Amino acid sequence: MAFAILYSVLAVPLALIADRTSRSRVIAASVAVWSAFTALCGTAANFWQLFIFRLGVGVGEAGGVAPSYALIADYFPPERRARALAIFSLGIPLGLAAGTLIGAYLAAWVNWRAAFLVMGFAGIALAPVMLYFVRDLPRSKDAPVAAASLLQAFPIIAAKPTFWLMATAAASSSLAGYGLALWTPTVLERSFGLDIIGRGQFLASIFLIGGTAGVFAGGWLADRLGQFDRSWYAKLPAIAWLITAPLFVAGLLAPNLWAAWLLLLIPNALNILWLGPVVTAVQHLVPREMRSTASASFLLINNLIGLGIGPTLIGALSELFKDRFGTEALRYAAVSVVGFYVLASILMYFAISRLRNDWVEDSEEV
Repeated sequence: MAFAILYSVLAVPLALIADRTSRSRVIAASVAVWSAFTALCGTAANFWQLFIFRLGVGVGEAGGVAPSYALIADYFPPERRARALAIFSLGIPLGLAAGTLIGAYLAAWVNWRAAFLVMGFAGIALAPVMLYFVRDLPRSKDAPVAAASLLQAFPIIAAKPTFWLMATAAASSSLAGYGLALWTPTVLERSFGLDIIGRGQFLASIFLIGGTAGVFAGGWLADRLGQFDRSWYAKLPAIAWLITAPLFVAGLLAPNLWAAWLLLLIPNALNILWLGPVVTAVQHLVPREMRSTASASFLLINNLIGLGIGPTLIGALSELFKDRFGTEALRYAAVSVVGFYVLASILMYFAISRLRNDWVEDSEEV
């Protein structure tokens, strides 16, 4: 929650600044800020210091994602845009895999503070590299005027039912996804007896194989199928989420570790397949100069619900189930939130027919 509040809310004003000034500079500054606060997390002496440093991470990351989406959308034509955004989104499974594995070894060999410090300093070093190599493309003279205020950009996207359906669908998926990502390591410890190194290896392999395959497949399929029918940008996530739900249940309730790995591999691919298609669709609900703001508005809903509620909900359900299930309470709490993938699929289904009407081509005005 400490991270989710500022990450979600500040994304909108920082996206407005990016639309009006330089997207690449806002992104580079954000990388430096969130990395510095990540390193500071390793110095925390008590809960409230860690809470404040996590707020700082949220402030930094708030300016990173939405301007990145908009910048990538500027660089690539519509027929390659979902793949480009999917490749960018590979940072999620690759980062999870590397962070989980490296963090586990650092925590085991040194301590948990070393994991924060190493990851934080690595990000600080990369910020100037990003600023040097990634440049903004020239924008029209009218772009700063069009992006002058949220009052101009938000009403355009808010008037489109597709936006609300896609945002709440993604948020429902993220609620389950973020919750499972946070608590699955503890489930592996309690239900399968894995130590910290074992948990790191188990999750890193799933994120690396399943996550990267799912994210890239979503972008590639959306570009191929979306050329003929824009509704595929909504159909693909709807189908993926519907398959994800029962597989997560089977994986979390698996009788042994190998069965759990095999059963969790596929849903860990399908549950983030939506990133390329949905993020691309959101870019096409507004004119080019408002894309950062549209992305930030989408992320506001997605992250407030997903990050803000998902992990807390599983923890609360685990407490509720403790008397009945004992040490397995967390396992059944994790299973309980999988139903949100079904809700996400239903919401995205209703967006399918509306997306064609709400889609804005690069050359169009709203």
